[in-house]
Amino acid sequence: MPVEYEAKVLDVDPALVAEKILGLGGRRVADRVMRRLVYDVAVGDESRWIRLRDSGTEVTLTVKEIAHDGIDGTTETEVAVNSFETTAELLRRIGFAPKSYQENRRTSFELYGAQLELDHWPHIPPYLEIESHSREHVVEVAATLGYPEHDLTGENTTKVYARYGINLSDISDLRFTTT
Repeated sequence: MPVEYEAKVLDVDPALVAEKILGLGGRRVADRVMRRLVYDVAVGDESRWIRLRDSGTEVTLTVKEIAHDGIDGTTETEVAVNSFETTAELLRRIGFAPKSYQENRRTSFELYGAQLELDHWPHIPPYLEIESHSREHVVEVAATLGYPEHDLTGENTTKVYARYGINLSDISDLRFTTT
């Protein structure tokens, strides 16, 4: 299974981060709203789950497995599928019920061969996610943006929410509210 080399910098100022990325020669790739359904592989096992995600440009079905919270602690096996709704129905027919629906807003950038995502999730401050081909490259790109390694976390979204006192497992429908 492919290792995902990825780290987050929490509680960032999105405008400042975007300015830094573009100032270093990065390029803005996309702005989109993403939606996902999350399924347990085995009830109670928080170390692995199934994610059906519509990124606005692609729909994927993924099994994510967490070995540890480090930059290289997650593996993912992913396939592209052609329909969010049909894949959700297929999963339902083979016995999987989603434990939650989640959405977030994402602005994507490329810088020095890394993918950078400014993520906005409901109820928590925005964060920057850096993904690349190696742990070392993730740390290097973060440092270039002014974030030392001790500012990085490999924690998944559930653990990020927990940092803000929110149990994501208690939220079956996570959406932005309009006011």
